[in-house]
Amino acid sequence: MSDPRIAIVGATGAVGGVTLDILRERAFPVGGLRLTASARSVGRTLTFAGEEIAVEETAPAVFDDCDLAFISATDAVSRDMALAAKERGCVVVDDSGVWRMEPDVPLVIPEVNAADVDAHRGILAIPNCAATPIVLALDALRRASPIRRVIAATYQSVSGAGAAAVAELDEQSRALLAGGEARPERRPQIAFNLLPRIGSFRDNGYTSEETKVLHETRKILHEPNLPLSATCVRVPVPVCHSAAVNIEFERPVSPDEARSLLAAHPGVAVVDDPESDAYPMPADCAGRDDVFVGRVREDSALPNGLALWIVADNLRKGAATNAVQVAEEIVRRSAWLRAGV
Repeated sequence: MSDPRIAIVGATGAVGGVTLDILRERAFPVGGLRLTASARSVGRTLTFAGEEIAVEETAPAVFDDCDLAFISATDAVSRDMALAAKERGCVVVDDSGVWRMEPDVPLVIPEVNAADVDAHRGILAIPNCAATPIVLALDALRRASPIRRVIAATYQSVSGAGAAAVAELDEQSRALLAGGEARPERRPQIAFNLLPRIGSFRDNGYTSEETKVLHETRKILHEPNLPLSATCVRVPVPVCHSAAVNIEFERPVSPDEARSLLAAHPGVAVVDDPESDAYPMPADCAGRDDVFVGRVREDSALPNGLALWIVADNLRKGAATNAVQVAEEIVRRSAWLRAGV
């Protein structure tokens, strides 16, 4: 069986660039590679496996000779290109919010629900970058006791809003430190500030990002009625999303039992020695693929509760690494041969 031919849509974006790195790092079998982006990036070259590859404009014809496509672009591009790829027999791993809640599209974190890959019908989705680390922790801990309720507050880095947002954080920070003004262009000031809004507000007062965390967590864990409330906040950090999570269980779960379950779970690393100032922090977790958990303790407000702190690189495990892991499952199961089912 030949190695799958790959397309990366959005190759010049923040996640697209990391996807190239992950493919190389994990020695993913690449039988051919095409890189696409918007018209303004056409002509740029990116390096993969020592070869300079020219970026093409994103168009359906790209998928004619591809077996697998990673799409990390706008919702509009994902909607159109995923369908175009599927029609041409190319399996899609999509990073947008367009397909995640479609009933016939598997939403996959391989360490949690790899078997769902087999149900694909040409398109698979990866979760929101804030949901992924929370789900991994919940999956580990529900082995101790069923979960009654989850309360999460996320602290999400600006790279979750794209490379332009990172540049804006840098520009605003430099300006303010020099005694000038932040002059925000695309959103409220982010430098030296917190934005308690990610996405648009819904009628119930929650944002679209908070709603994604709720529904995607339920879908991945196969727990459609799991009570969960999230507050998602943008913070002036370049890379890594963090979360303070409170979990209520049906029976008491001790911090020691929780640490053992977390440490044993694939993709999770425990960093939890507060007396030595050892706990997950974005500065330490950036560029790494594990989901890091620390500050594990009894919830002082709940008899059967735990409180914990989670940090993960949103460009890697929150996006590119998870997408490549899904593709590895597709190849392992030869599921890329079933794009037209």
